[in-house]
Formats: sequence, structure tokens, C-alpha cells
Amino acid sequence: MDLGLKGKIALVTGAGSQKGYGKAIALTLAGEGCDIIIADIDLEGAKQTANQIESLGRKTMVFKVDISDSSKVNDMTKAALVKFKRIDILVNNAGAITPPKPFVEKTELEYSRDIDLNLKGTINCTKALLNNMLANKSGKIINISSIGYKKGMSHTAAYSAAKAGVVGFTQSLAVELAPSGINVNCIAPGLGLTNFSGGAPPPEMLKVALARIPVRRTTQPQDIANAVAFLASDVASDIVGQTLSVDGGESVT
Repeated sequence: MDLGLKGKIALVTGAGSQKGYGKAIALTLAGEGCDIIIADIDLEGAKQTANQIESLGRKTMVFKVDISDSSKVNDMTKAALVKFKRIDILVNNAGAITPPKPFVEKTELEYSRDIDLNLKGTINCTKALLNNMLANKSGKIINISSIGYKKGMSHTAAYSAAKAGVVGFTQSLAVELAPSGINVNCIAPGLGLTNFSGGAPPPEMLKVALARIPVRRTTQPQDIANAVAFLASDVASDIVGQTLSVDGGESVT
């Protein structure tokens, strides 16, 4: 199926990790014909991803930016629009989690960071380029939440709250923007062995975790990338304000 993405301009946050969802998303969109803007705090990793995108014959632009800082996000967006004139697709993938621990032991700095990176960062990036999408009367916004928004996980209360906030933001913004031709949706990944989660847990812990997942495997970056490409296309134009669980069935067990 031709997704019709050739010639589109996509901004993907958090595409610097060489093991993460963001890189797979950026490369998959590039493979569909998109030029890619990469935003990541890890500049060297972002450059590595950009080199792979350019090898596919697509244009790139790389920014080192902390998405929790709205002024930096605004500067990035202005610079990107000078070069590309428009941004058709925004993938709010960047996020982070402070070391898991009982909430009673969390400092305000730690739980604020969980919220700032995962919720405020998504809001900042969306706000920064929304006027461009409104002017063009088109756009696709795909936010990345987590299975944690619907399934309680010990020691991650603030992170899970932020990811639930991303879902609420998606739903409300989708209703607000759909009449203007802008499509907003969300993806909630399951357990993935990316740098975000610190890599693979101890074998016995992983065995227990996999036993709870019907497909008996972790969620792979390409699983998320495929879902993003689908939602970024007009094939999914009637899907509005939804959160798609890509988790091997874990959330329904």
C-alpha cells in the first residue's frame, strides 16, 4: 500500500538513540519519502541517524534541544521552517524516566523532570509548530504515550501520570483541530528493550515479563515505526484522537 508520504516534511523528537523508537520512526518515514528534522538532546546520536537518512536520499536537519525548554523548541521550529517552509508531520517521541523508586522517595526535581520531559515537552513541540499547520490547513501529529497510562506500574507514578496526560492532550487537541484539517493521534508502546528503559532487565525478570505478553516478545522499534507511518498517512484520516496500543496484547491481559 502506498501511504502517500513522499515529499512530506516530518519532525521527529528523540531520534538520536541508536536503539530507540525515534530512530526507527525517522528511518521508516524517510523510507516512505519524507525529509526528516531530528530533535534530540543527544546531538551525536542525532547526527548518526541523520547520516542514515541521507543515505536513503532524503534531506535532514538536526537540532540539539531540550524539549522541556519552550524557548529552545521555538528557536528550533523557526530555524526548521526557514529551511523547509512547512512541517507536515510531528512525532512527539522524545521522553525520559528518572530512576524508578517509591513515590514517597521521589524528590520534586525528579517528579518534575518526569512530567516536564514527557508531557510538557510534547505540549511545547506541538504549540511551536501548530500555527504553521493551521496556516496550511493540514498536518499529522502523533504522540507517544506508554502502556503505563492504562496499567499501573510500581515506582513510576509521575511518569505514568505524564503519559496519561499525553493521552488526554491527544484527545482534546484532536477534537479541537480536526475541523482545521489536522489529525492528532497517539501510540502507547508496551515493554521495549531500548536505551530509554536502560536495556535488558535480568534474564529471570525478563522471563516473567514476557510471560504476561501474549505474543511472548517485547515491542520492537519497527513495530512503533510502522504504526507511526500508518497514522501519519491519509490512509488513517478517519482515525481521530485515538490511542493505539502497540504492546503484543499486554494491555488486554
